[in-house]
Amino acid sequence: MAKQLMLRAVGIDKRFGPTHAVDHISLDFAKGEIHALIGENGSGKSTFTNMLTGIIPIGEGTFELDGAQIVPKNQVDANHLGAAVIVQEQGTLDSLTVAENMFLGDEDQFMSRGIKNTPAMYRKAQELLDSYGLGRIKASDPIEHYNFEDRKLVEIVKSTWFKPKVLVVDETTTALSQNGRDILFDVMRTVRDDGRTVIFICHDMSEVLMMSDTISILRDGEFIATVSASEVDESKLKTLMVGRQMSERYYREDYGCPLTGDVALSMRKVSVPGQLEEVSLDLHKGEILGIGGLSECGMHEVGKALFGASYDRVGEVVLGDGTPIDSIDTAINHSIAYASKDRDNESLLINDTIQDNITLPSLRRMGLPLRAGELRDFAATYANVMSTKMVGVDQFVSALSGGNKQKVVLSRWLGAGSDILVLDSPTRGIDIKVKADIYALLDMMRREGKAILVISEEIMELIGMCDRIIVMKDRKIAGELERRPDMTEQDLIALMV
Repeated sequence: MAKQLMLRAVGIDKRFGPTHAVDHISLDFAKGEIHALIGENGSGKSTFTNMLTGIIPIGEGTFELDGAQIVPKNQVDANHLGAAVIVQEQGTLDSLTVAENMFLGDEDQFMSRGIKNTPAMYRKAQELLDSYGLGRIKASDPIEHYNFEDRKLVEIVKSTWFKPKVLVVDETTTALSQNGRDILFDVMRTVRDDGRTVIFICHDMSEVLMMSDTISILRDGEFIATVSASEVDESKLKTLMVGRQMSERYYREDYGCPLTGDVALSMRKVSVPGQLEEVSLDLHKGEILGIGGLSECGMHEVGKALFGASYDRVGEVVLGDGTPIDSIDTAINHSIAYASKDRDNESLLINDTIQDNITLPSLRRMGLPLRAGELRDFAATYANVMSTKMVGVDQFVSALSGGNKQKVVLSRWLGAGSDILVLDSPTRGIDIKVKADIYALLDMMRREGKAILVISEEIMELIGMCDRIIVMKDRKIAGELERRPDMTEQDLIALMV
């Protein structure tokens, strides 16, 4: 028996200047299904769903939701029409409470004679959080009291409590630990089992195959194919995405290489209240050191502490020659790069150009006078090294896909010629092909003698790329593993739990 139609997209088209982001795409989405939308960075996935959910205006074409054409003016309007989205980057606003973020645009339900019943809003928000198993998050707390993952969990509640007909999940899993992913997957299954529709955007092919009923593939803004998840495997999906057979050799294949480089950077009994407890480690020249663990283990704070960005840090961070690193400015001046997991808020000037983002750490080294043509050429060179899909370096970073934003982050530090790289979730939201390119780049820099620290929630990434892996638990180091060909995920998990 054929499923009933929930959403029909007819001739959806969108251009940004000369870039044809979405090229007259027509797609059907059924009721009671999880329908994955996959493709490389810049393939048009987010642009397509951003039009559906009111984030950007529709260019051409129509969306018909449950038999009625919709033209959402903004996200709140889209919610009222029955379409909601959990965005890839941070979707909550500072200076508001958890509850105020959850009901942003829907405060009228708590208004009486022009006065907002704040206690009632907090009560309802807390009831919703509790029903999702998130009782530890308090509705009355300022949202900035919570970390990136907790804020993403709040967004899940915000986008689903009113039972939208279509829920778009845009690369949300990359921001979550396994526990957070389990919560999200349960929500997605509930939406599907309730006869509604999930559009699932994800670069992790194993997650796509595990969660999806139907999969549609986009490439360069064009529709390629729709397939049943039960009839394809990862290899077939990768081929459809990139238009050719993909090699499975993403990771390093060398083993048994002893560390011979000098120590480049050290932590000595570093603590950060509530986040790290007396962590000590050495990062050597010519090595990739991995750090992994479960949510709240402290691994992300290690990166900030090494870069001088933890202002309540105690203990020492020093270069191999003993030079203390106690501020971001000192770190940059001593050739240390840092890429945060939270790209939009901590690694990029999101409302500035690609050129300004790439050139910023290199301005002092380039010297005066700064010539416009030199800056443009410098930015274009390193943006092109990372194959950034862009109109030009004068394009604003906010207009890029998540994966292309990450390419700008890495281009910035490539251009700066940094000798020490601290990379937190470097392949988050990155497609298959670019992930392989980044791994090759990291291996090349390792062989050039650069010191690289990779913080990652992807266990296979750590096993495949790192010379040593430090596993953290309860804000402390739980153990260390050296690179070997027979290492398994269970070896790391045993130290994490």
